[in-house]
Amino acid sequence: MTASLIGWGGWQVVAYFIVLFALVVPLGGHMARVYLGKSTFLSPALQPVEGLIYRACGVDPDREMSWKEYALALLALSFSGFALLYAILIGQGVLPLNPQNLPGLSPDLAFNTAVSFITNTNWQSYSGETVMTNFSQMAGLTVQNFVSAAVGMAALAAMIRGMTRRKAAGIGNFWADLVRSILYILLPLSFILALVLGAQGVVQTFSASIDAHTLEGTKQTIALGPVASQEAIKMLGTNGGGFFNVNSAHPFENPNPLTNFLELVAILVIPTSLCHSFGIMVGDRRQGFALLAAMSLVFVPLMLFGIAEEQGGNPHLASLGIDQTASAQQPGGNMEGKETRFGIVNSGLWAAATTAASNGSVNSMHDSYTPLGGMVPLLLMKFGEVIYGGVGSGLYGMLIFVVITVFIAGLMVGRTPEYLGKKIQSFEMKMASIAILAPSACVLIGTALGVMTEAGRAGLFNSGPQGYSEVLYAFTSAANNNGSAFAGLSANSPFYNTALGLCMLVGRYFVLIPVLAIGGSLAAKNTTPPSAGTLPTHTPLFVLVLIFVLVLVGILTYAPTLALGPVIAYLQMIGG
Repeated sequence: MTASLIGWGGWQVVAYFIVLFALVVPLGGHMARVYLGKSTFLSPALQPVEGLIYRACGVDPDREMSWKEYALALLALSFSGFALLYAILIGQGVLPLNPQNLPGLSPDLAFNTAVSFITNTNWQSYSGETVMTNFSQMAGLTVQNFVSAAVGMAALAAMIRGMTRRKAAGIGNFWADLVRSILYILLPLSFILALVLGAQGVVQTFSASIDAHTLEGTKQTIALGPVASQEAIKMLGTNGGGFFNVNSAHPFENPNPLTNFLELVAILVIPTSLCHSFGIMVGDRRQGFALLAAMSLVFVPLMLFGIAEEQGGNPHLASLGIDQTASAQQPGGNMEGKETRFGIVNSGLWAAATTAASNGSVNSMHDSYTPLGGMVPLLLMKFGEVIYGGVGSGLYGMLIFVVITVFIAGLMVGRTPEYLGKKIQSFEMKMASIAILAPSACVLIGTALGVMTEAGRAGLFNSGPQGYSEVLYAFTSAANNNGSAFAGLSANSPFYNTALGLCMLVGRYFVLIPVLAIGGSLAAKNTTPPSAGTLPTHTPLFVLVLIFVLVLVGILTYAPTLALGPVIAYLQMIGG
């Protein structure tokens, strides 16, 4: 590890994890109370609002839903949200809050964007400041930032109820879970973060763009808008869609090291805290901390490896006489595509956190990373966005791997697999297999089409392994609902807008529906008392077995694709 990493930059990483993990217990406890239907410190102020929402919508929050009813309600909301957002994007030219008189989006771009935001992917095939009106940003995209995040959290709550209930037909009420996720968790946190970001210089205005004259005498148009309010939920909801094209590398979205630190904490704070919520809801906090430990033991080494690769620099630049040695005057290493106000450590930490958490925002350009440094965010997505993962979606994705792990372990010792006292049988394994295989198939098939078809190759700006990696990254990002991009790929075309949009739908709903099905199946079962042969699922041994299964599935599925892209690029780099 370089001196730069273990110096000031290393202390920033340490401080980050101290703050992040310090918030796990209080926030996790609060969220558990919300989903258990208990009162919280926000209840006196928000319960009347919650009741008013139910009455206005004709919802009975106490009515239990089967997993099929829950899934139908979830799909109905998602696809009605898609239709409304699509209409807003197509017709934004005649809608209010359009000071720049921007026209509506093309049908394929509107389809891609609407799908992207309802699936919590937030992939962007456009430049926000030159394409989206303030109305589209606020009434369209920001609203879906809240709703899509709450959908994932609601599905997790339903799955956990299925694991804890005995011979029950219902797994909760979707509308109640949705409202409570937004009202008691996402809105308060976003309100606080937006105020802090605004105080630190993140823009929040309805003013039109302004023109500035540079020292060279040229005119530069500076885009403005309601950024702080979108930035807060963009981070907290693991959405990631930026108001500006360069996302959180833009000084109006992320102006200084303090905002960078706060936004980094916001990316992971809900996914990590939900592990503690899980432990409380299942009545054994050790279970939640075991899952958090498994996630962290994968994330931290990969994050440090990525930072070290970037700090090590690029031998091609060294051959040109460029000094990449860290010193008091410069950070050293590969600074291409990185903001000097953040440096390599904060850029590498962000790249790892945003792809581990299905956030997808960026404060540096991943396409400019070294081959192995760029492979780290690619790997974190290929694990299925379960290393922390998205809000709700990351933990229910990890629970899918837990189901597979206990099934394999049960076969090894000749016992019926069990988790939390519930037998894992063929139905659960079929659903878990669909949840893992569907996104993987989209990545592999989509990448093949991207590099084999004329329409796919037309979007490439780079040839060889780098161009291949860009296509691979795009389909990996879409199918796993991340939304970050490698850049270097012109994705605003009918081919990519349609193909990536379809991958987003499969990656979201072919995981969500099996998750709810598993929850419903487990809810109907009785609990088996633990015995001497029961596999403990809170021990260090189980954590290691879970990590082994997670890594094994990822390697077996994607090793050839990684060999064709980042690995070959690395060999070319060191071989000159």
